[in-house]
Amino acid sequence: MSEPATQSARIVVVEDDGALNEMLAEELAGQGWQVKTSRSAEGGYELAAEFRPDVVVTDLQLPRADGMQLLESLLRLPRPPAVLMITAFGTVERAVQALKTGADNFLTKPLDIEHFLIACQRLVENRRLRDELNEYRDGSGERGFHGMLGNSRAMLELVDQIERIARADGAVLVSGPSGAGKERVARALHGESRRAEKPFVAVNCAAVPADLMESEFFGYAAGAFTGADKARPGLFREADGGTLFLDEISEMPLPLQARLLRALQDGRIRPVGEEREIRVDVRVVAASNRDLGECVSAGHFREDLYYRLEAFQIEVPPLVERGNDIELLAQEFLLEHARAAGRPARRLGDDALECIRAHDWPGNVRELSNAIERAVTFCNGEVVGAEDLPARVCRDTAPPASRASEDEPVPDKLLEGDVLPTLDELRRRYVGYVLERTGGNKRRAAALLGVGRRTLYRWLDAESTKPKEPDGGK
Repeated sequence: MSEPATQSARIVVVEDDGALNEMLAEELAGQGWQVKTSRSAEGGYELAAEFRPDVVVTDLQLPRADGMQLLESLLRLPRPPAVLMITAFGTVERAVQALKTGADNFLTKPLDIEHFLIACQRLVENRRLRDELNEYRDGSGERGFHGMLGNSRAMLELVDQIERIARADGAVLVSGPSGAGKERVARALHGESRRAEKPFVAVNCAAVPADLMESEFFGYAAGAFTGADKARPGLFREADGGTLFLDEISEMPLPLQARLLRALQDGRIRPVGEEREIRVDVRVVAASNRDLGECVSAGHFREDLYYRLEAFQIEVPPLVERGNDIELLAQEFLLEHARAAGRPARRLGDDALECIRAHDWPGNVRELSNAIERAVTFCNGEVVGAEDLPARVCRDTAPPASRASEDEPVPDKLLEGDVLPTLDELRRRYVGYVLERTGGNKRRAAALLGVGRRTLYRWLDAESTKPKEPDGGK
């Protein structure tokens, strides 16, 4: 098997052919998996109920109850395993019916063992992904940490920051690229704070006309200006006791920034047309996808307001820095959009996952959600393929040969020296060259090399553990 296996996986093999049953069990156990076997559907179900496997491998043709009946029983378990059907060529139509019923994949006899092990590994990974999603859900339907999914290092550090800062009460600046989830962070801060039972009010500063901002934020008295037939409290009073989220604060005009600073310092506001100030208790969380320090230098943002906000600053990581969270989010968005649209899509195909892993996601979580929504719309079956995703998402997985017109020629140095290199040495040089070209981005390098990231990591790991040549005593 060309890829390293998931070590703690549990698999049940149900096959009435004793020799094949034993061979499959040995091959699976050789990958570090825990394996139990049965020669009947009844025994396979009992094992699955007790052993709670990640994957059940079952022949379609079994004595007494067949693989289809076993599949239907497995799907009723509290934690249904992924199911891989094995079938003779003549029963492929029934295997396709099994896919429609809920099986995850099928292979025909005679089995190609390499293909079989790869199929099992992918089903294990998909099963674990589903488990992670289920763990993030509680009885209320809330997913993850206040709706934020992920267990990458970057995500765990973000959650830790949110929990710490939520205990304080000062203004907060949330920065990060567009689509990374800054409003989610603001809502999490509110939900973890003492203000959780009070209002959370959100406004996009770029969407409010400049001449209406003052009255929108601080309210106005009846008759304060033409058309003001009755008083309006404004956003600060609406958020009294709670949190006011100011998105794209860099778009706020300088005069209003001065009034905002006064409100943050004194906890008082003056509605338009009023002579007296009103005390408010509001925590302001501001967000920007622009560098406010640069805005200060350019004269577009008040320095004193910037320092007031950046005392508590949270940087939201871009999606590309969140590792396997991308796949977790993609699967969650798939289930969410399929449910909303009443579509049959239920899992991502291997080719779609490869595209998702290789893409750089400049639009971050929002772009990923939009891409999956598009894929769900165009998918005609239960499995989303690469062809269902937007073309830009799969562009990064094109084979390197198709990029010849875009990239510079491969340098002659790969073949330098008087002796022709071995194939392993040539591969080592070329992998190093591609990593250099991609600035060390392994996700991008794997896509250019036309291999999975696991293969690339295996090559690099083998290179790092290779004994060094003696240096002649130097």
